[in-house]
Amino acid sequence: MTASQEATPQETPPPVVDPKSEVTEPKATDGEKWSGRLWATLIVLCSAMFLDALDNAMVGIAVPPIQQELGMSTSSVQWVVSAYVLGFGGFLLLGGRMADLVGRRKVFLVAVAVFGIASLIGGLANDGFLVIAARFVMGVAAAFTAPAGLAIILTQFPEGAARNKAVAIYTACGAFGFSLGLVAGGLLTEIGWRWTFLLPVPIALAILVGASVLVRKDEAATGKRHYDIPGAISVTGAMLLLVFTIVRAPEVGWVSAQTLLQFAGVIVLVVAFALIERNTANPLIRLGFLRNGGLIGAALTAAAILGTYMSFQFIGSLYLQDTRGWSPLEMALAFLPCGILIAIIAPRAGGLLGKFGPKWMMFAGFVAYTLAYISFLRIDTDSSYVAVLLPTMLLIGVAFPLSFTGSYVQATSGVADSEQGLAAGVLQTGYQVGAALLLAVVTATMAAGQGGAGATNTIDSYHNGMYVITGVSALTLLATLVSALRKKRVAA
Repeated sequence: MTASQEATPQETPPPVVDPKSEVTEPKATDGEKWSGRLWATLIVLCSAMFLDALDNAMVGIAVPPIQQELGMSTSSVQWVVSAYVLGFGGFLLLGGRMADLVGRRKVFLVAVAVFGIASLIGGLANDGFLVIAARFVMGVAAAFTAPAGLAIILTQFPEGAARNKAVAIYTACGAFGFSLGLVAGGLLTEIGWRWTFLLPVPIALAILVGASVLVRKDEAATGKRHYDIPGAISVTGAMLLLVFTIVRAPEVGWVSAQTLLQFAGVIVLVVAFALIERNTANPLIRLGFLRNGGLIGAALTAAAILGTYMSFQFIGSLYLQDTRGWSPLEMALAFLPCGILIAIIAPRAGGLLGKFGPKWMMFAGFVAYTLAYISFLRIDTDSSYVAVLLPTMLLIGVAFPLSFTGSYVQATSGVADSEQGLAAGVLQTGYQVGAALLLAVVTATMAAGQGGAGATNTIDSYHNGMYVITGVSALTLLATLVSALRKKRVAA
């Protein structure tokens, strides 16, 4: 049952869309050869995913030289990464719904332009605060481009083989961006960290020009538009405060008065949002929409996907650079097999989706994730890359395209075209909040288990963090298995 079928009587149905304002580009159909324009439109929209992955991979590698040149403390320089997560995770729900209400093309173009301008400012900045502010704005812009771009793709490609293929290509573009970002980040950091901010500028400009030409105009509901300003403020405030609290908790303490008060504030804002949405005539998010079990299940799985991987990457980076003394470029090359394998498998994931369905794809992905993290638990001060690290990278390279593609298809199945942006926003929120939450828990676990100085104690702290990652992966594996088996019994 879809979210729209579950809506309660007092809820307002999705806005009626004027057929004349819909995208006039012919939609893809199963078994039909895609036109050159449709292919070009898909690639331009997927490029936003490519840019996001490329940027994050590059900037993550550039953090140490940023700290050194701008004289930033360790606690402040981590916000170069965290500010992006805060902006992205905090505004995703609003970004997804605004794309549906205002028009996906308009939201996409404005957000891409803002992303490029903020990246340029960050590359020219000589002050650490300005770099952090630029990263926050880039995160906010990405929170609008991601759901808007994906919603355009999903409305152009109907459920079935066409959508599965499109989402698989979307995944492959992200993987290619991440893989290229690792290598480019290592190379550009050797030249100067500013180039990791400046390189995305021409790419954003190319996306802006391409989307302006290829993506047809679309409009939201006919008649006068009504915006749920109180709902937007409460839900965006709740997400911002939640992500900020999670990011800050390891530093100030999980049970400190500040953290507990902030979590209480999140609860108050969520309750206020629910009351506003229940009583407004034009809600930002229909509460019935959030009772879509497939969407929420996919969002939780997405939280585990990015949460476990980002935490693993954090530990892997520390292990290779700090413990083993590898350079940023050597570390990037160590992770490269993972990205290459993702790029090879992802375009073929659409066919697997047609055979097995998204739930079995997510289950298979977490089988590979769990085996990968178990393999990495074998690390020691002088572990062999080929025997220990390479198997981990290859298993993740298999896991990511299966689970990532499966989660996207599962989240958007059965959702009306008028709410595809919101569905994409909910799913992306799962990814970002999951990454922030699990990374905070893992770093806190590592710090608590750090018994003292020395390589052995450091390796022990890595193991403690990996136990958490492996445990979350194993629990998600069981949950996806139960979900897939339940679907099979219902079908029988």
